[in-house]
Amino acid sequence: MGIASINPATGDTIKTFTALSDAELEAKLERADRAFGQYRHTMIVQRSRWLQNAADILEQKAQTFGEIITLEMGKPIAQAVAEVNKCALVCRYYADNAAEFLADRPVATDASFSYTAYHPLGAILAVMPWNFPLWQVFRFAAPALMAGNVGLLKHASNVPQCALAVESILSEAGFPSGTFQTLLVGADRVPQLLADDRIQAATLTGSEGAGISLAQEAGKNLKKTVLELGGSDPFIVMGSANLEAAVSTAVTARMLNSGQSCIAAKRFILHNSIAEEFERRFLAKLKALTVGDPLSPESDLGPLATSSIRDELHQQVQRLLKQGAQLRLGGELPAGPGNFYPPTLISDIPSGSLADEEEFFGPVALLFRVSTIDEAIALANRVPYGLGASAWTTVAPEQQQFISELEAGAVFINSMVKSDPRLPFGGIKKSGYGRELAVEGIQEFVNIKTVVIDS
Repeated sequence: MGIASINPATGDTIKTFTALSDAELEAKLERADRAFGQYRHTMIVQRSRWLQNAADILEQKAQTFGEIITLEMGKPIAQAVAEVNKCALVCRYYADNAAEFLADRPVATDASFSYTAYHPLGAILAVMPWNFPLWQVFRFAAPALMAGNVGLLKHASNVPQCALAVESILSEAGFPSGTFQTLLVGADRVPQLLADDRIQAATLTGSEGAGISLAQEAGKNLKKTVLELGGSDPFIVMGSANLEAAVSTAVTARMLNSGQSCIAAKRFILHNSIAEEFERRFLAKLKALTVGDPLSPESDLGPLATSSIRDELHQQVQRLLKQGAQLRLGGELPAGPGNFYPPTLISDIPSGSLADEEEFFGPVALLFRVSTIDEAIALANRVPYGLGASAWTTVAPEQQQFISELEAGAVFINSMVKSDPRLPFGGIKKSGYGRELAVEGIQEFVNIKTVVIDS
């Protein structure tokens, strides 16, 4: 099977790769197993030095790696370079803090001495998506490697050059051979990997369907998993909100990465008192966005990553309009090459439509109006997802009610939902389970071992 890197802005094939044979895959698994036997005993200070080296490489070559990202999945170049620098940030965070996170924790019991220890598990399989092709990998790799695990990356098949770049960065940084390897294989090989006793656990970021598939296979083999899946995040604006800040943030929150983000604001829930003015300003800002060559600094939005993603998004838009929603902007397939899709705004969405069930993964904003905070929260919680939520209000009791009642893994008040290495990241409901980042992220893939010593 061939794995192709295709420029989504032009449709041109950049490079093709041959998937690993069974023998080549076996060799990589054996190499990972041998590497873990030695790597688990390396001093954490040494792992930290290597991870700091990786951060240096990422920062020094941010433009180069950013261009690879843009050419493979279409992200505007400034956003791609920012992604690379964020990868350096997560590397430095775990290099600086892992020793504290993994330190033995004494516990007072009836024994002479007892404590909790945090030991590595072994080889961890990471099944990663194309939308943040370096960030998603490094936010797994940095804590996993600092914990003493080894990593095996099965990346999305449309970003093979990004996948190989991650392995080269960590190798150049000094991590021993076999400590982190990219597996150029299709999704059909994942069950085989999960059944292998040398792989101890798996993490996946991707669609709900991909998460279900991986969790089923992992369950058959009693393997620990962490899943970060889709989202249909609400962006709630109440009457007291700073309207200009909310509107400006709303544009970024929906259109970043051409709308291809699990934590993008997708449903804009507006209190009637400010809805008309918010919509007017929001529409004007969306009209001012430039869609074009993602390598040009003038472009606000690039193409969607693949033609099938664009086709699916357009079909969703057409189905929603047939259900009675109103098109305010966009919603048409542009002529010419590339997987471009215009900023699209839809309002007057009826209850029970597909917006209550499906994630719109692209530059499509959905507008809703409500009369009360209770109505806003009920609407926000109506979808099967629970990844992030953004709520805008200066009224303290309203802030507390949003924090308490919104069903999400993260609630941001008067700001945009985003990931931060210092804070745990993950969702509830069909947005997955487990946490990445912060201390919680590094402790997902360790043996939390109870130790009791009596004299």
